[in-house]
Amino acid sequence: MGTNTVLFGWSRSNPGREHLSGQHFEEFVKYLNGRKEAKAIDDFEIVFLDAHGGDLGGFFLIKAESARLDTFLSTAEWITHMTRATMHLENVGIIRGVTGVRVAERMALWSGLIPQISE
Repeated sequence: MGTNTVLFGWSRSNPGREHLSGQHFEEFVKYLNGRKEAKAIDDFEIVFLDAHGGDLGGFFLIKAESARLDTFLSTAEWITHMTRATMHLENVGIIRGVTGVRVAERMALWSGLIPQISE
């Protein structure tokens, strides 16, 4: 019952490093497109959030089955991109999760673990 998505999010560019963030963004999109073509990942989406008073300004949602995500997230290229991101973005976060049919599987697990209360 592994995960099938990873969210890579950030709040904003560090002041004075916006140009570096823009350049890295373009390189990262090319990198993900290459990983998609090589079938290392299934797909990805880019989301920029409207101002909402919170810490999350945008994210990439990257999708692949659990074993491929494990491999993808352990590559030197991924680790290098994430290390670079921490040098020009604020509040970088990487979170694994589930989508699609995996949500129903997790809900079934969760529901099955709810203690039965006898009245």
